Amino acid sequence: MISHKVVFEFCPLCHNSGFPFYKTQFYQCAQCQGIFRPEKDYPAPSNEKYRYLQHNNDVFDEAYRDFASPVAEAVMYYYSPKDNGLDYGAGTGPVVAQMLKEHNYEVELYDPFFYPEKEKLERQYDYIICCEVMEHFHRPDEEFESLIALLKPGARLICMTDLYYDTIDFKTWTYKNDRTHVFIYRKETIEWLAAYFQFRSFSLNNRLIVFKK
Repeated sequence: MISHKVVFEFCPLCHNSGFPFYKTQFYQCAQCQGIFRPEKDYPAPSNEKYRYLQHNNDVFDEAYRDFASPVAEAVMYYYSPKDNGLDYGAGTGPVVAQMLKEHNYEVELYDPFFYPEKEKLERQYDYIICCEVMEHFHRPDEEFESLIALLKPGARLICMTDLYYDTIDFKTWTYKNDRTHVFIYRKETIEWLAAYFQFRSFSLNNRLIVFKK
């Protein structure tokens, strides 16, 4: 009798079992439905930083601004310039913060590679921006715990990322090809996040996700 060994990896978000989803490159969690790379395939910090430096970092580039505009528009819809915000994972081109600055908003910048001032993580905010950031979380469980602690009661976490749906051909989906994209979310994963971390509410509009504490 031939024995078929079941291969699995533990989900870095909910710690349940994840099973092969695409070759040996991605696994899918049986509980939160997140799709993730095995930890052995995470990029080294130097490689990760180098990849981020290759991004379009011009905060005045119209295509870049248009891409990030849903996040800026969400902030301006919910908040006024008197409210304080944090751009978490701002990168080398914090375009959302720049667009908000043009409307007299003041947004603090934090990024472990480019704006690593830890004191930014020692206060609470009315809103936090995570624009194309959450798919890079190596420890999404710890990251979300930290983000929630940084939110004032009733504050919002405003995120943007590409979600995976069954209608997408994963094999040809370019979003997965970025080696720094280590955790990919589904609609079910967002619902799990909202329930597990006890957000008061959440909304999902295409790529824009807004959690309310």
